[in-house]
Amino acid sequence: MPFGFYIIMAAQFFSSLADNALLVAAIALLMQMDSPDWMTPLLKFFFTVSYVAFAAFVGAFADSMPKGRVMFITNSIKVVGCLLMFFHELWEIPGAPDYLPILLAYTVVGLGAAAYSPAKYGILTEYLPHHKLVVANGWIEGLTVSSIIFGTLLGGVLISATVSAKLLSIDLPHFDTGVDTPAEAAIAIIMLFYGVAAIFNLYIPDTGVDHRAPNKNPIYLIREFAHCVKLLWSDKLGQISLATTTLFWGAGATLQFIVLKWAEVALGYTLSKATLLQGICAVGIAAGSVIAAKMVPLNRAVNVVPVGIAMGLIVIIMNFVSSIAVAIPLLIIIGGLAGFFVVPMNALLQHRGHILMGAGHSIAVQNFNENLSILAMLGLYALLIKLDLSIYWVITMFGLFVSASMALVRKRHLHNLATGPLPAIPADAKH
Repeated sequence: MPFGFYIIMAAQFFSSLADNALLVAAIALLMQMDSPDWMTPLLKFFFTVSYVAFAAFVGAFADSMPKGRVMFITNSIKVVGCLLMFFHELWEIPGAPDYLPILLAYTVVGLGAAAYSPAKYGILTEYLPHHKLVVANGWIEGLTVSSIIFGTLLGGVLISATVSAKLLSIDLPHFDTGVDTPAEAAIAIIMLFYGVAAIFNLYIPDTGVDHRAPNKNPIYLIREFAHCVKLLWSDKLGQISLATTTLFWGAGATLQFIVLKWAEVALGYTLSKATLLQGICAVGIAAGSVIAAKMVPLNRAVNVVPVGIAMGLIVIIMNFVSSIAVAIPLLIIIGGLAGFFVVPMNALLQHRGHILMGAGHSIAVQNFNENLSILAMLGLYALLIKLDLSIYWVITMFGLFVSASMALVRKRHLHNLATGPLPAIPADAKH
């Protein structure tokens, strides 16, 4: 891989690291305010809204200038959201719940992430030949998952009693830091990681691809985006890969909160300790991603769909686990299966999207569908928690839904095979 690829990876790692640490800090802020349990998954819900609301515009924005510049601008938006969360007490809305500024601040971070995503993935198709896309996706998914692991652990460590006490004891002469709680101390440290990501953004190479200014007519952009959505869903390979990744990210976001609740109920863990289990699941995803990058060529990506069916069924085993010794390998297996089937499908989706409509627009369509799935599944999960449904029933319903959905995707692919030839994938698109 060229050196510039590793600069891209470093920028992605530190920005994603901060995103995931910030989620833990935001959850700690909500708990500090004694907000209801069902409010916690709504954090991710508000974060994800921007991916759907601005999907028609972020792809055009990502294609309008060098991707490194796009990543720098959007990373700066995340910093603004982080600052809004840090100073949440200064802009509380009269008559509104105390936790509303936290949700709105995280929405701003989500806006930055929504505009960042088409650039971070789109630059791969601009910078690398197609036959390296699976390996590149293995790298970026592996590092993204690593950032989830270390970001979640970082957030858990920063809000822990020992570390937060040390951070709060720091006294700067003649300067009031405004840091009064463990969550605020964590947010202050997290902003430093966004700063590191911004430095790497500045050194991302220009790929030399011509960029065009986005059309300023919002109606045109929405129509163009709708055409791209229809185009990708109509493609015989695009629809299968898009359906798979859409389901994966919706399920993955929900599983993140299921693990936290399950750890509390089944293992008696606090938030700080429960984040360790999220990290363990992410270790499995990283391992599965690496294995898929080495074993699965792009022209055989659809063969991994049955792995998604198996993952859904294995999730249900969580209902029978009450020991950390059993929980750790189980979560690694679940994560491993998830990583193994999503990386090839993600690479296939990028390949088809790049051919059909261009990198930025393709990733925007992908983000729109995937995050619409996240909104739907997190909204349903929050409703089930609000209705006080047992977490064990939630896990059972979740596992059966994932398996059944993946089975329908496989059935659709077999139908496509029977009704005519599939779009060609270059013979050298292997690793």
